[in-house]
Amino acid sequence: MVSIAVNKSRENVAMLGIGAYRPQRLVSNEEVCEVLDSTPEWIFERTGVRNRRWISGDETLQSIAAAAGERAIVNSGIDRSKIGTLILATSSWLTLTPHGAPKVAHDLGMNGIAAFDLTSGCGGFGYGLGVAADLIRAGSSEYVLLIGAETMTVGLDPTDRGTAMIFGDGAGAVVVGPSADNGISPTVWGSDGKNASAIEQDVDFLEYMQKAQTMQGTDPAVEPIGRMSLRMEGPRVFRWAAVTLPRALSTALEVSGVCKEDIEVFIPHQANARINDLMKKNLGLADDIPVANDIENTGNTSAASIPLAMEEMLVTGKAKGGQTALLLGFGAGLSYAGQVVTLPPAPDEPSF
Repeated sequence: MVSIAVNKSRENVAMLGIGAYRPQRLVSNEEVCEVLDSTPEWIFERTGVRNRRWISGDETLQSIAAAAGERAIVNSGIDRSKIGTLILATSSWLTLTPHGAPKVAHDLGMNGIAAFDLTSGCGGFGYGLGVAADLIRAGSSEYVLLIGAETMTVGLDPTDRGTAMIFGDGAGAVVVGPSADNGISPTVWGSDGKNASAIEQDVDFLEYMQKAQTMQGTDPAVEPIGRMSLRMEGPRVFRWAAVTLPRALSTALEVSGVCKEDIEVFIPHQANARINDLMKKNLGLADDIPVANDIENTGNTSAASIPLAMEEMLVTGKAKGGQTALLLGFGAGLSYAGQVVTLPPAPDEPSF
């Protein structure tokens, strides 16, 4: 029998550097309420959001992803020639073909490396971190650049009370690579397709094209079909989160070999401040443990929210590089992914 070679495996991996990009335009609750039937106070009370960032001018998903990736590479100190894989976690890239990661890799001067998109909604960064760590452990790549980037507002209906007040745009990235001590636990992940319709596009691509074709040749007075928009049943998602996520967090701690008393920072997906407070309470984390609250001025940025929140905590001193943190992303799918990690060093080049 022919002997087939195997990759040299690496046991210990960690996040070596972090970078982020926040769009220039800051949108307040007051501005949102110029179109949306709500009040700034009600939005903050229900979601924890005061402001969010929206792309403007020449900012695109491609440009903000590349900007965050560049900062992560610089902050890691790793030569980009050693990075063999780029994972772009996103649900808002506008085309299925071509996908986004190869374009972003080209923009970063890494044309030719393995590059692929990963779509798992708001849990995308957690899924991507698990895949990146396992690629390195298996020897498929020495270093991986993971970027979570979203332009949620491109498909946002500004009059929809279920989504317009919540979502924002942004990008966060980490360089993952081998380390002396392991800094990323096994990933705990799962999904619930039975409740997937709680977060979904209002039409699929085929339905949209059929409607567009129907419009051709009709009376100009006929109302346009508009654009595909994201719809969310907030109460249904909240109920799912209240039942599913505490179990996921407990399992993440169990498989990591870390006790909850060892957790120094909690960085959940920035979906809703009330959900995050509930998770901390149900898990029994100490009152003085800092919890990410980037949602207040960044909004829900889906797959970008965890790296953005992590970067904000490191830049402001709420958390420090080397601390032990519990991460959990969750959202569309409905899906979730969580890990216990060692935080990377605070960035030399912050996003704000």
